[in-house]
Amino acid sequence: MAHIQKKVTLSKRSGKKVTRWQARYRGSDGRERTKRFDRKVDAEAWLNLRSSEVSMGTWIDPRSGLTTFGEYATKLLADRSDLRPTTQAKYEWLMKKYVMPEFGLIPLSRVTPQQVRSWFSQIQSSKPSTAAGAYRLLASIFNTAVSEERIPKSPCRLKGASSERAAERPTITVAELKVAIAAAPDQYRLAIELAAWCQLRRGEVLGLQRQDINLLHGSISVRRTWTQVAKEGSALGPPKTEAGSRTVSVPTHVLKSLESHLERFVDHQREAWLFDGRTGNPTSPRTIDRVWVHARTVAERPDVHFHDLRHSGLTWTAMSGASAAELMLRAGHKSPTAAMRYQHATTDRDRAIADALSDLAIGTVPQLVRTDRGQEPASEIA
Repeated sequence: MAHIQKKVTLSKRSGKKVTRWQARYRGSDGRERTKRFDRKVDAEAWLNLRSSEVSMGTWIDPRSGLTTFGEYATKLLADRSDLRPTTQAKYEWLMKKYVMPEFGLIPLSRVTPQQVRSWFSQIQSSKPSTAAGAYRLLASIFNTAVSEERIPKSPCRLKGASSERAAERPTITVAELKVAIAAAPDQYRLAIELAAWCQLRRGEVLGLQRQDINLLHGSISVRRTWTQVAKEGSALGPPKTEAGSRTVSVPTHVLKSLESHLERFVDHQREAWLFDGRTGNPTSPRTIDRVWVHARTVAERPDVHFHDLRHSGLTWTAMSGASAAELMLRAGHKSPTAAMRYQHATTDRDRAIADALSDLAIGTVPQLVRTDRGQEPASEIA
């Protein structure tokens, strides 16, 4: 039932008659809602829209959106038991520093696209990566509010705002890596090698136990991570993604270091940590960072962070001819997008291939002739 009723009242100030229009409709919950307008045309437009929403099943109780963003978001994140400790800490920091000051006291239904755009632009001008992360968090909260029928539409409608355009990270050379490894204390040298040559994340390196090492097959199984969490120190958890749980083949030259490390620094129990903090827990991530800061200084590469060792190793892997699928498997990436970051390295490899083709054309390498036995140098065929 929907209708418009004319209301004539006396103004308390002027004593004159004032005509207003009251629109009334019944929501999907069976309750009637009313709203007054100064003009009949506005009342009709509002009533037509509400009636259309009810008939199409898209109507939302307007009271649902009166909950403040801060109240709704706080409860929503508190119920997210699936979040990793590091992710939870990051969300709390973004909420406290960037999201809550802007939207915390505003009802969900009253946050506008214009407010979101202005807020995002202010952060993006100086911190583009942080702006993208904060926007993703804000958008996910409003998307949940839409799915729970608290608001009809999300105010987060900026195209590309959630995408981070991070600058290309630096890579270290093999020669520089050797200098850095030599500068590190003996018990931590393997950590640097595993990060570079096995492309393990810092948390994956520190989460390794003796039982994860298979010297017979020359492989390492990644099953857990030991990561730094704000306020809580370090925490043990599963790999970053499902794809992060993987088995990585160890290069032959690193196997020698691995065997030596196990013999010199690791207890014989299966659960013994490869990098023992002597407190029943693995070595602190901050300890590894301090070791690396000294090592990179000696190698004269102060721009290279510990995580850049993994980046360097994956770049070398791409240069060796690994496909995107092989990069995903080795790195523990869950999507091709991350693996494709390293495909730029194949440009150097393509240059080498082109040079080799030139060598073949001018006769500096033996030409191959197809025979019954396959391809053989022409000079060797009688």
